Amino acid sequence: MMSFISYLLSGVSLGSIYAIIALGYTMVYGIAKMLNFAHGDILMVGGYAAFIALNQMGLPILVSTLLSMVICTLLGVVIEKVAYKPLRQANSLNVLITAIGVSYLLQNLALLLFGANPKSFTSFVPIKPVKLAGGALTISGETIVTILCCLIIVGGLVTFINKTKAGQAMLAVSEDKGAATLMGVDVNKTISMTFAIGSALAAIGGILMCSAYPTLTPTTGAMPGIKAFVAAVLGGIGSIPGAFIGGIILGVLENLSKAYISSKLSDAIVFSVLIIVLLVKPTGILGKKIMEKV
Repeated sequence: MMSFISYLLSGVSLGSIYAIIALGYTMVYGIAKMLNFAHGDILMVGGYAAFIALNQMGLPILVSTLLSMVICTLLGVVIEKVAYKPLRQANSLNVLITAIGVSYLLQNLALLLFGANPKSFTSFVPIKPVKLAGGALTISGETIVTILCCLIIVGGLVTFINKTKAGQAMLAVSEDKGAATLMGVDVNKTISMTFAIGSALAAIGGILMCSAYPTLTPTTGAMPGIKAFVAAVLGGIGSIPGAFIGGIILGVLENLSKAYISSKLSDAIVFSVLIIVLLVKPTGILGKKIMEKV
């Protein structure tokens, strides 16, 4: 029983990382109607920035985290301005190809700068493991911090979107860019802010992921990025609570599959569940049907 609870908590922790990354996907798609497949690689850049700040520059953990977030935020805004903004009116295939190109560009730049050898990442979580049930159940500090961070981020984002002027501008742009412009909303600024927030969250997700799984390579963000996108689709892309739910489900499924079925088949099981859910509910768990005029 204790082993099941341990696997479950680890799954929730992993799912929380997926959820934090998925929030970037779901916000960008919900507001800009773009799939930013370079998002996972921004996570990787955040991991390297944090690694260098802590291990080579000797900065404190909090300062290293903030520096990583700033670098990823600036990177996200630059990518949006240079790669995506000129394609606002282009078809979705052009945007998709561009996003894949940006992803490979970031991976290869990281390969040139840092090499292919994995870096041993020092955990950013100074909290010691907590032992429960007389030591039968051990919860790592990374698990505790990751789950708390995810809950705080999701709650903060929901509050920001619903209670602030900038959040209302995001909602307006997601509904109708033309109408939002007529109402005085700066669409370009709003989309840039969305990329900035999503990229900052990718930095946090990268630090938490590398703290829990302490290996960093130029391709570190590739598979987590894909799985976070799957989590966003599973929960209903465009929905912040949906990204959270999708991430948790994905993480729990993956961890329990590895523990009780097969570590080699865990990814296949996760993607199979996605297919089944989308066959039953194509918009995802919390997704809404969009009515289009013909």
